[in-house]
Amino acid sequence: MWLYLVRRIGLAIAIVAVAVTMLFTMIHLVPGDPASILLGPRATPEIREALRIRMGLDETFIVQVGTFFMNVLTGDLGMDIVRNQPVSRIVLGHLPHTVALVLTSIGWAAVVGLPLGCFSAIRRDSVADKLIAISSVSFIAIPYFVVSIYALLIFAVSLQWFPAIGVGEPGNIASQARHLVLPAFAVGLSWVGYIARMVRASMLEVLGENHIRTARAFGLSEWRITFRYALPIAVLPTVTILGVGIGYLISSAVFAEIVFSRPGIGSLIYEAVGQRNYPLVMGGVLVTTALFVVSTTLADLINAALDPRSREKL
Repeated sequence: MWLYLVRRIGLAIAIVAVAVTMLFTMIHLVPGDPASILLGPRATPEIREALRIRMGLDETFIVQVGTFFMNVLTGDLGMDIVRNQPVSRIVLGHLPHTVALVLTSIGWAAVVGLPLGCFSAIRRDSVADKLIAISSVSFIAIPYFVVSIYALLIFAVSLQWFPAIGVGEPGNIASQARHLVLPAFAVGLSWVGYIARMVRASMLEVLGENHIRTARAFGLSEWRITFRYALPIAVLPTVTILGVGIGYLISSAVFAEIVFSRPGIGSLIYEAVGQRNYPLVMGGVLVTTALFVVSTTLADLINAALDPRSREKL
């Protein structure tokens, strides 16, 4: 297990380094001079060049990448050239809103999707199974931004059940929870379908195994067989899906944060890209990439602890 842990952490670090390098490259390939965009058309060439030097854009690409990673090792993500504040302070200030949205979204999706998938497998080919299948595929097919817009129009504007925008009053947990309901519903809805379909497929496979047939031969009740012997095994692939889902929901949260005006890290990166604010873009991307890798790594480690056979796959 320790050897697997070391290899998995090493792979996670390599993934973060490659992903950030690729994104660094793509950002620098975007047309337009950041200094000209930030300063406007009336800025003199001297002022533009001074800003380029301050941003490190006068160095070669290799030097810029190397400098960025060296600064990251010391905990320095650079300075935001628009706000003139440390990037780490800005990103960490926005990060809790995105983390709360992602965890709430995947949490309620798992709470609903797991029982639906399990029930659908037990009642295979029944009317309930077909209804759950249709609903699950429908949830998966609806885009995040469509759910966000209609949730805003119906539940916030028409019915006025929940607040429309913002994150609630600072320190007021009840207010923040009410502001979190609609974005979490919009972001997590499709994952209800993913989880339900995954659990159903895994449950059907496990219910056909020899040890399940043996349990039935001994006269054990169907409910005990399902929840005591089948579900703990069938849920293992779902653990991996949840880890990957947390990573994907970080990117999906951008739409919800824009629609519901939440000051999350997704909307922060979106704004920084439009401004060609390289330090803020790279700092935000580094943190979100690290979150994605950490969530998938934790899912793999949990899987490895529950199922020793998975340790041999790395």
